[in-house]
Amino acid sequence: MNRIIAERLVSLRGTRSREEAASAIGISVSALQMYENARRIPRDDIKVKLAEYYGVSVQELFFDSQSHEMCDSVNTA
Repeated sequence: MNRIIAERLVSLRGTRSREEAASAIGISVSALQMYENARRIPRDDIKVKLAEYYGVSVQELFFDSQSHEMCDSVNTA
């Protein structure tokens, strides 16, 4: 996953703990950590949950606002 998205996720989480955010989103702490470290790409349904939890649109969180292309790399580990 792209570093920019990972940084957005960390920034949006702010002072909330990973445990708090993961629990509210309905994912494991390790999954959230992998998203925040750009090691894994969330499924589409998780993208929606992340965006809803952080109060942003999926487009704002996962797409480049300039080119409207997904900020993503081939790494889907």
